[in-house]
Amino acid sequence: METISKTKKQVYHFGTQETDGDRSMRNLLGGKGANLAEMSNLGIPVPPGFTITTEVCTKYNEVGREEVIALLKEEVEKAVASIEKEMETSFGDNENPLLLSVRSGARVSMPGMMDTVLNLGLNDESVLGLVKRTNNERFAWDSYRRFVQMYGGVVLGMKAETKEDENPFEEIIDNLKGKRRIKLDTQFTVQDLQDLVYDFKDAIKKSTGRDFPTDPWEQLWGSVMAVFDSWNGDRAVYYRKINGYPADWGTAVNVQAMVFGNMGDNSGTGVCFTRDAATGVNEFNGEYLINAQGEDVVAGVRTPQQITKMGSQRWAELAQIDEVERMKDFPSLEELMPKIYTELYEYQERLEKHYHDMQDMEFTIQNGKLWILQTRNGKRTGAAMVKIAMDLLKEGQVSEKEALLMIEANKLDELLHPIFDTNALKRAPVVAQGLPASPGAATGQIVFFADEADKFKNTILVRTETSPEDLEGMNLAKGILTARGGMTSHAAVVARGMGKCCVSGAGALKINYKKRSMTVGDQVYNEGDWISLNGSTGNIIEGKVATMEPELSGEFGELMELSNKFGNLKVRTNADNPKDAKIARNFGAQGIGLARTEHMFFEVDRIKAMREMILADTTKGRKAALEELLPMQRKDFEGIFEAMEGCPVTVRLLDPPLHEFVPHQLATQKELAEDLHISLSAVKNKVAELHEFNPMLGHRGCRLGITYPEITEMQTRAIMEAALNLKAKGIESKPEIMIPLVGSFEEFECQDKVIRDTAEVVFSEYGDTVDFTIGTMIEVPRAALMADTIAEKADFFSFGTNDLTQMTFGYSRDDAGKFLTVYLEEGILKNDPFEVLDQDGVGQLVDIGTKRGRSIKPDLKVGICGEHGGEPSSVEFCHSTGMDYVSCSPFRVPIARVAAAQAALK
Repeated sequence: METISKTKKQVYHFGTQETDGDRSMRNLLGGKGANLAEMSNLGIPVPPGFTITTEVCTKYNEVGREEVIALLKEEVEKAVASIEKEMETSFGDNENPLLLSVRSGARVSMPGMMDTVLNLGLNDESVLGLVKRTNNERFAWDSYRRFVQMYGGVVLGMKAETKEDENPFEEIIDNLKGKRRIKLDTQFTVQDLQDLVYDFKDAIKKSTGRDFPTDPWEQLWGSVMAVFDSWNGDRAVYYRKINGYPADWGTAVNVQAMVFGNMGDNSGTGVCFTRDAATGVNEFNGEYLINAQGEDVVAGVRTPQQITKMGSQRWAELAQIDEVERMKDFPSLEELMPKIYTELYEYQERLEKHYHDMQDMEFTIQNGKLWILQTRNGKRTGAAMVKIAMDLLKEGQVSEKEALLMIEANKLDELLHPIFDTNALKRAPVVAQGLPASPGAATGQIVFFADEADKFKNTILVRTETSPEDLEGMNLAKGILTARGGMTSHAAVVARGMGKCCVSGAGALKINYKKRSMTVGDQVYNEGDWISLNGSTGNIIEGKVATMEPELSGEFGELMELSNKFGNLKVRTNADNPKDAKIARNFGAQGIGLARTEHMFFEVDRIKAMREMILADTTKGRKAALEELLPMQRKDFEGIFEAMEGCPVTVRLLDPPLHEFVPHQLATQKELAEDLHISLSAVKNKVAELHEFNPMLGHRGCRLGITYPEITEMQTRAIMEAALNLKAKGIESKPEIMIPLVGSFEEFECQDKVIRDTAEVVFSEYGDTVDFTIGTMIEVPRAALMADTIAEKADFFSFGTNDLTQMTFGYSRDDAGKFLTVYLEEGILKNDPFEVLDQDGVGQLVDIGTKRGRSIKPDLKVGICGEHGGEPSSVEFCHSTGMDYVSCSPFRVPIARVAAAQAALK
């Protein structure tokens, strides 16, 4: 078994005179630990504690519990003694007990994905000492019952037997509330809280067969190991997967002195943001609860109160919401504790200026003293991300380069989704209202359980409140609706991070999991019923609502201009029709990198002529059918060239195997035979003849043009005639003709001659010419290796990384789903190679092809037109190989533009 060196430092201090970390140590201390140390260095009041490094987590997963405890024991005991000195309490002491919190802290924010234990150190004796020390019996027993509940769930594994059942602890609480006829936890008497402690312990013993541990050190080591275990828990693994975070990062563990927000009416806890995480507006905001602990705010146990006065712009917009109207009866922190609010405001202002980014802060007020428990760069929606970056730039807090690097390119996708049609909204029946936790428009069928979020094609996940276990369902659903929780609840924070529409705290909803129903007044909505959520207003709407294309904000345009300033790599689009070409042009596409001509043949009025061409037995017959297709192709190209006026347009000649165009159903075969006045057997024989065992490697691409040169002739004529017709109208076209699936110089040379000969004929007929280039799609590994010979004739290379990935790995993209999931789960592959370019293997071929091609022709134009052209890390790779452009789908053009600029800056 591998051992761990005891000479290396494993524990770092914060909040004490021994503070020995800072924010530059994020990878070692995790984001939370690094920021706690940084705040300590800034003189901000942080409860003292220590951080166990991420490296220990990695070792724990290798060697296990006992060796890690042996490694840490001496350092942890010294660190606890340092906290005892600072807090003037003693860990494990029955008269004056030090209580601790144990929290995770990965190098990136993973809200709610790993475990936390609060109030650690209590037992039946020390709780009495806490009563005596604080002279607050209710507080002490409330803290004890919270600890038993949290430890029982996190460390000992207590959970509901089925998804329809309540958490066993919550069931005990609800039963007691029913018996006592109360609604809130704050209404429990001391006797109630004592009863809960012992009922919880009995439930733990009955469920797990284990006694609740009374030794504080056993409690501490159990909690630390539980946090390490949670790094590989289901929800953390899934969160890493959807965000692309490596499994080998590990999590740090932060052990910190408890400060208490549940000591009475002069205590409380809250979460705040230096700017609005949903909209990006520069407005301090957040939520808090009096006489509560931090988990209460995010878990939606009680509806929290606002930190700032209700007169602010954001809350004025929400004045119509019933829940907000009700909350007007509860004062803001600004009104209730003005001195605390002023101090908090100063800290948030100072921390944003220090970190030069929007901060998400957690705080606790204990007997009128403010403590800051955490700060981190806040999760935000795509729209807020753009606005915050551009505003910070205008305020002089960040440079142009820093503003660009703040952008998560993939999150721009959120801004490009359809929004509700304003006219349709006027007619839409609003059934209830909640808080607009995360903007967007979502329409779907109701589901009540996260593991059923894929039950229908489009779903809305409806929960009383969400928990970290719901993560996968939240990711799959179109929108999230909760009955409880505020703007800083788990549902709200996670949804904003995902860019998912969310309405939270809709108090009018009554949810019955067993009946799978949601009641609003007298109206009952069952599983499968359609509802719509307006994440910008909090409206919950009955049925479906029509959508329209989004209107992009001024900040979005500013970001795109900034991208142009720094990006060297040009961004084109993959578009097969004028509509897509125009959309992409509006998003800033600088040309078309791939126009698939085969997509033009599948329309109803064209497929017949295409099939007639395929069924023809002679060149003459094929040419006759192609004559019918010529004007249709020419019209398509005219529309695309006009939409991309003055920009290059790469047209790929016919690529797929011919069998894709013929009917395979008997009924359509009969219909085709009647239309063409031929026998059914002739159609069947042709279909059978075209059948291939492996069509991807069969009669397709340039092989079609070589065996049937009349196809290449017709397509070339359509391209040239379209360009010449537009030239006569004063519209400039820049056609680039791409020969697909070339693997040898001879294949390219054969098709090159057909194209050039046809072009000369057309130019002679028109008495005019247009400039054009001829290149190839490098999608066969041999073509990359033979690139120097192919470049002798080719004007450009475009790497078709979809097929190149298939052929390099030997994976069929259509069938890989059967095993890729396992490969990703087992770590055999880090990413799906069809989504993220495999830089080690496929990337080598791209690099080789580029270098060899340019060794013959230094000015050879090189680009990429596979799906990877819109994926940020793949775009960065394309920049590093010296490509001229990337090409992607229209709605990924803005993402690629930002990624290209970031690649240049990095």
